[in-house]
Amino acid sequence: MDATPHDPTPDAPTRDDAPRPLRRDRVATLVVTALVVVAADQSSKEWALRTLAPGAAPTSVIDGWLQLRLVFNPGAAFNMATGTTWIFTVIATFVAILILRVSRRLGSRGWALALGLLLGGAVGNLVDRLTRAPGFARGHVVDFIEYTKFPFMDFPVFNVADSCIVTAACLIALLGFRGIALDGTREPRPGTDPADA
Repeated sequence: MDATPHDPTPDAPTRDDAPRPLRRDRVATLVVTALVVVAADQSSKEWALRTLAPGAAPTSVIDGWLQLRLVFNPGAAFNMATGTTWIFTVIATFVAILILRVSRRLGSRGWALALGLLLGGAVGNLVDRLTRAPGFARGHVVDFIEYTKFPFMDFPVFNVADSCIVTAACLIALLGFRGIALDGTREPRPGTDPADA
């Protein structure tokens, strides 16, 4: 008796493959979010440069809580690691390229928003490092927002891009805690039945 030939079924889609229309929608969310962040960041910095003076007394926005003070930051977000501007130029460029590469796997709206915020924040500060004094890849980032009531420490002066980077980090942590992967699938938590995930 002849064996029945085996007709292989098509390979099941891997969990890295989101449906193409859904993936396009999520990539569009990422790109639009990033563009909005960059536009808001750069326009707010230009406003700060026109309105505020370096070394001048801070301008109060919410009395005792929030004020505006113009500073030029040669380091990372929130004035960390000053004096290593070129390193953060390289890091920001790498982060932007990495986000664009992983965007091909996007199937989650939350991840699209988080990566859009992160990309926009990275590019917003990268523009400063590439275009502002003292020179290409060594430019100082414009910071001008100061929160004066942070407990336990003097909170560094920051900008819109910094805020978006921190928001993205919090959102990524939340997505990871909930077990939501880039493609929108949900990882089962330890000790749970995968069928219940």
